[in-house]
Amino acid sequence: MFHNPELKFDLYVFIALALVMSAIGFFISIPCGLMAFVSCALGAGVHFRTERKRYTRLQNLTADLDELVQSDVPLSMDAYTEGEVAVLANQIQKMTVHLLESRNLLKAEKAHLAESLADISHQLRTPLTAMNLTASMLGAADLKNERRYELVFELRNLLNWIEWLTESLLKLSRLDAGVVTMTRETIPVCTLISRSAAPLAIPMDLRNQKLIINCDNEHFFGDVSWTSEALGNILKNSVEHTPDGGNITVSAEETVLFTQITVEDTGTGFDPADIPHLFERFYKGANASQSSYGIGLALARNIIVAQNGTIQAMNGSVGAKFTIKFYKQIV
Repeated sequence: MFHNPELKFDLYVFIALALVMSAIGFFISIPCGLMAFVSCALGAGVHFRTERKRYTRLQNLTADLDELVQSDVPLSMDAYTEGEVAVLANQIQKMTVHLLESRNLLKAEKAHLAESLADISHQLRTPLTAMNLTASMLGAADLKNERRYELVFELRNLLNWIEWLTESLLKLSRLDAGVVTMTRETIPVCTLISRSAAPLAIPMDLRNQKLIINCDNEHFFGDVSWTSEALGNILKNSVEHTPDGGNITVSAEETVLFTQITVEDTGTGFDPADIPHLFERFYKGANASQSSYGIGLALARNIIVAQNGTIQAMNGSVGAKFTIKFYKQIV
């Protein structure tokens, strides 16, 4: 305890005070000198007993902190209920709880990252394997030109697959990391729908599918580029699951609370067991097409949620039905 410089100073002060007071007391009379010496000794005893108790509690607190560092058990402060040590212990407890929460969050993020990397590896393995096989076949000496053109076309499709998957995963990563800044501007819903459906015009034409748009002067407040990406992924899902000659209907509605966009198709709909998992990344339902990556709907949901919106999937009167709501106030 007396390794502490402050306590050493207190000891020297008490010794000096005892000598001075005793000298003055003995100068007056022997009883006064003895009384002065005993008073100083009692004061010093009480003081150092109190300091020793506090010093012991600090040592115990240090030992508890050392134990905390070696384990995940939260620090208990029940033994520290009085005095300034209790105030210090209370602050340390708050800090340790915060550190434990941060450590658990980091562990969860690390596990999520490991799972994501495994999923990405699995997703890329399929097209890469197909590309290797295609490249091997292209190297055949007796390959006919017609077959060569077919293999080159297939190789380009595989490259497009990898490019789309990589871009989508990067977008998801940016959204997860919170580094995406969404613009906030008033956008006509009809403009959003037209922009989202434009890349799907040729696939729909080849399938003889019809896009029906029911909108008037509805608006929503958000980012047109990112929202077009989200709505485009939903429309793409409908195109892939709607048979040739089918219809895809996009409707808009605006209230004082939200702007709603509904996408309905005349496709196969969802297996009821798949509905709770449709927006999970890399999830493929029972009715998923062979070209499905299990990432488009997950990306759409993240974009919509980042703009104070919600999305719901269900079976409509014929096929699938998606309902998107952009709220005008934070909910």
